[in-house]
Amino acid sequence: MYQNKQALALGSIIFLFFATIAIIGMSFWAWPKYNLYRMEMHGRAALKEAEWSKQILIEEARAKETASLMQANARVTLAEAEGKAQIVRAKAEGLADIERAKAAAESNRIIGESLKGNVEYLRYIWIKGLQDGKGERIYIPTEAGLPILEAGKAR
Repeated sequence: MYQNKQALALGSIIFLFFATIAIIGMSFWAWPKYNLYRMEMHGRAALKEAEWSKQILIEEARAKETASLMQANARVTLAEAEGKAQIVRAKAEGLADIERAKAAAESNRIIGESLKGNVEYLRYIWIKGLQDGKGERIYIPTEAGLPILEAGKAR
């Protein structure tokens, strides 16, 4: 029985020796394969990350392009609205000028009609203007249509 135990122990040692050799041999064979697999997976991960980064940049560029187009459209719309407002404003100012001119014409017509035949009143206003003058030079046309120049210069 002692020999059986020795034979069993020797067989176990030989088995462990060959098993260790087999494991070491398989490690030498599997390690390069594992490194290759690991590098391939790392490369795939880097490729996926690059693809996602590229997609992100593309989407950001699209968003910026859309935003710039929207801003350009808004500026065009604003410019059109400002142009239309200026046209409306110019038309309103033109109509206001026309109304002012009509009022001035009507006022002049009324004043002109009221002054017809009122030579004495016009002469009164002229004399009053001469009296209110503050040393101003007044040119009075003569019969020949030429003014008397600087008669009695203001001192």
